[in-house]
Amino acid sequence: MKNLVNKKVAILTENGFEESELTSPRQALENAGATVHIVSPRKSRVKGWKDGNWSIELKVDKPIETTDPDEYDALVIPGGVINPDLMRRNEDCIVFAKSFLEAGKPVAAICHGPQLLIETGMLQGRNMTSFAAISTDLKNAGVLWEDKEVVVDNGLVTSRSPKDLEAFNGKVIEEIAEGVHTPVH
Repeated sequence: MKNLVNKKVAILTENGFEESELTSPRQALENAGATVHIVSPRKSRVKGWKDGNWSIELKVDKPIETTDPDEYDALVIPGGVINPDLMRRNEDCIVFAKSFLEAGKPVAAICHGPQLLIETGMLQGRNMTSFAAISTDLKNAGVLWEDKEVVVDNGLVTSRSPKDLEAFNGKVIEEIAEGVHTPVH
């Protein structure tokens, strides 16, 4: 297990995140020693989604409009259908995510999470995966899409669904432990 002590990770989310796609990576990162903050346009709490229904509510650690991405070593974007759709329409979320890609910091997105990354305009030529339903969106953004449990491209980690969480979490920790990668512009 990689040691992520002294590493800070932002989990960027809105209401409607797929519960396991936030809680599982957060637990894995914390177990590896990282400090993890939930960052959101929501002021106090975000609501999860599980099995077709609203589920847990989690405390927002930092409101996005006052959070500096330079404070963080990596970004995790959970999926769910509602969550990424709300974030990709929010300029603060787009700018926040784009800053990690521009800096070459590890970025991890699972399921529908990559929808937010499309809005950064920085996916041309990147190797990625996602939930199959958004593969055409990613291909239209210039992504070389693959149907694999986890795809890593220069610090960008993507997976398809909750069934891939074990592989996703392992690669996220590995990429954060490696540190900053060469920015791809």
